Amino acid sequence: MVKVTYLEMLADPGRVEPPPREGLAVVHARKPTVAYYRFLFDTVGRKWNWMGRESLSDAALSAIIHDPRDEIHVLYVDGVPAGFVELDRRVEGEVEVSFFGLMPEFIGLGFGKYFLHWTIDKAWSYGPKRVWLHTDTEDHPAALPNYLKAGFAIYKEEFKD
Repeated sequence: MVKVTYLEMLADPGRVEPPPREGLAVVHARKPTVAYYRFLFDTVGRKWNWMGRESLSDAALSAIIHDPRDEIHVLYVDGVPAGFVELDRRVEGEVEVSFFGLMPEFIGLGFGKYFLHWTIDKAWSYGPKRVWLHTDTEDHPAALPNYLKAGFAIYKEEFKD
């Protein structure tokens, strides 16, 4: 049984998180190949049992990630992909942080806080009424505490098999 926690932010926190060091860049992957997206998704999410994209056909996945209202942003550290975020703006007035995470080699080095705040700033730049996401008990143990520290509030919890 997995506990899923849904969180939202209803106002832009309006803070700036400076990069923890030189050599970081966040790049918008416009129309990424399906293979590249699957590499990001699998590398970041494998350990946390991420679901929802691995079973999609290439055509179905392509339709999502090539929609101009669905954005993939990749965090690079010294030119190497270190994590990614997917922002889904397909519902009017909302931005869902569909997927967010770092590759295993980059966890615990101080990049997560910076990248999460970058993500929040990017999401609010579209002027939504809310920014939301969900996490679960199979995710990294610091995920929920980090989302709460960043300003998200829990609005729903449920258990799924």
